[in-house]
Amino acid sequence: MFGRRNMAAPSSELQLVPAKKPTVRGPRRVANQIPDEILQDPEIKEAIKVLPANYNFEIHKTIWRVRQAKAKRVALQLPEGLLMFACVIADIIERFTEADTVVMGDVTYGACCVDDFTARALGADFMVHYGHSCLIPIDATAGIKMLYVFVDIQMDNAHFLDTIKFNFPPGHSLALVSTIQFVAALQAVSAALKPEYDVLLPQCRPLSPGEILGCTSPRLDRHVNAIIYLGDGRFHLESIMIANPEIPAYRYDPYSKVFSQEYYDHEAMIALRRQAIEKARSAEKWGLILGTLGRQGSPKVQEHLQSRLQSLGKSFNIVLLSEIFPSKLDLMPDVDAWVQIACPRLSIDWGTAFSKPLLSPYEAAVALQDVDWKEIYPMDFYSNQSLGQWTPNHPDNQPVRPTRRQTQKQGPEPALLTKQCGQNQSAPCGCQGK
Repeated sequence: MFGRRNMAAPSSELQLVPAKKPTVRGPRRVANQIPDEILQDPEIKEAIKVLPANYNFEIHKTIWRVRQAKAKRVALQLPEGLLMFACVIADIIERFTEADTVVMGDVTYGACCVDDFTARALGADFMVHYGHSCLIPIDATAGIKMLYVFVDIQMDNAHFLDTIKFNFPPGHSLALVSTIQFVAALQAVSAALKPEYDVLLPQCRPLSPGEILGCTSPRLDRHVNAIIYLGDGRFHLESIMIANPEIPAYRYDPYSKVFSQEYYDHEAMIALRRQAIEKARSAEKWGLILGTLGRQGSPKVQEHLQSRLQSLGKSFNIVLLSEIFPSKLDLMPDVDAWVQIACPRLSIDWGTAFSKPLLSPYEAAVALQDVDWKEIYPMDFYSNQSLGQWTPNHPDNQPVRPTRRQTQKQGPEPALLTKQCGQNQSAPCGCQGK
């Protein structure tokens, strides 16, 4: 009877134990839950009807965040495809909050163009960026509170699903990718395909599963039979095609419902980029362009390239430009080769339009013998697992963030400083730290 020595014998007498009085608690409030008085406000609901029903601009959440922050001026930044809705959104925010609004009309090409600097210069204390995921974390935009609205777009998922099933036999391995607007649809269709297909939503952190950018896409396993891109246009699709030249690529346009196979001339692109690199190697004077369109330019990448040029005894100048045009660079004819720290696709897609070599940071690293040429052109510009210091999110270029213990000692951050992305999105954004 091991272990019974110190156990009391069970009593045969009944003992009455008084029941504890139940504690009455109010409804549990989730920290990031939008209050019902905003969600159920009939006037807000009526105002939203002006906007497209299948576009989620997260108006309720925006009103709540602006009220929480007690913001006085809200800057709205939208890509050109959504700019037509800017005035309506601005009117709604001004009507249901105490803030006035500023619509930022400068061109916004992508998630890298978050222009918190200009917003602050305009006196804004709150900024809403529409149409892109949180490529620039909100704790990196000091001095202004940030809200990202993905603008999730509802589409005909059933037609997309039927199109895939019609074109690919069961058992195929399919990689489904898109931009952030269609990631929710991508996940729903992926779940419906999985009983019959080997479906992959590839992830290149800090992006969400299935999300790609024009400069950032993952390398896929060779067993993948096809890449299927959901979206209009080819810019983002070409990114994953460049990174995976051996895998056939297809595009489903959710607006026209057209499904097409897409092609890319890899050999021509590689030949042109290698030619530019070889020409740059003999350059006596270099020009470093730091992009100033929002957050496109990375000072850390600039410092790395600057240090490399100095160590090689190369002469160089630093030029700040919001947009890079051939005619602008032609005004500085003494520069033999340019490196643009803005968008890698500018060099890949438009490099031949410039009279002097216009290299991306990766190509500059090859020209300066920092790294060997990769037979598969790397599309890892914003990847956390990028190849080297010529990319913004390489570990060596990241700020030292406080540990969990240090954060606890400092006390909890205010609610608005936690990383907030689009509400109720089915795919977490990389900046949410999940």
